[in-house]
Amino acid sequence: MLDRIGVGLRPDDVTRLLSLIRVREAEGRDYDVADASLELLARRELRVVSDYFMLHSFRVMTERRWNSGGEPFTVSEATVKIEVAGQRVIGVSEGSGPVHAIDAALRKALLPYYDALTDMILTDFRVGIVDSRDGAAAVTRVLVESVDGAGNRWTTVGISPNVIDASFEALHDAILYKLSRDNVGPAEASDQRLSRA
Repeated sequence: MLDRIGVGLRPDDVTRLLSLIRVREAEGRDYDVADASLELLARRELRVVSDYFMLHSFRVMTERRWNSGGEPFTVSEATVKIEVAGQRVIGVSEGSGPVHAIDAALRKALLPYYDALTDMILTDFRVGIVDSRDGAAAVTRVLVESVDGAGNRWTTVGISPNVIDASFEALHDAILYKLSRDNVGPAEASDQRLSRA
């Protein structure tokens, strides 16, 4: 994986990375299955990954409703506030669940800047508990599998006591991995785009 990144590594770089990987795995991340998050961790530590966007905040609301036949259903709405190319961008979208809504809101905000994300879709979403001793307050591990139009598949991981926060972390890594792997440059501050998606 380090060879694939294509940077010259000194022995102390490898030692530092292995130590960081051990710490992150002790926190609950599983890099054996989340290869894309592992590569991003190395890229961040070696400072060879771009800052494509910065998150300011996100919010998710889920509402239970009833259709005309009296059957219950739920709908989630997500709002993400990010900074791209020096501009504040807001993405708002609904989804069948909170993760679907966050994914859709992020894409709505980012697609005007990064059309490489057009063919990327989330294909699998798995949630697990890192340590069940804390019950409902336990740290949650989320694994997200993504695929693009060329058939490339990658898996990312997020952890948090909040399952929505862990999901955002995994989705964020999935997007960064796609842009980084496709050698997409960060959006330029001179780009003139709509500030609200």
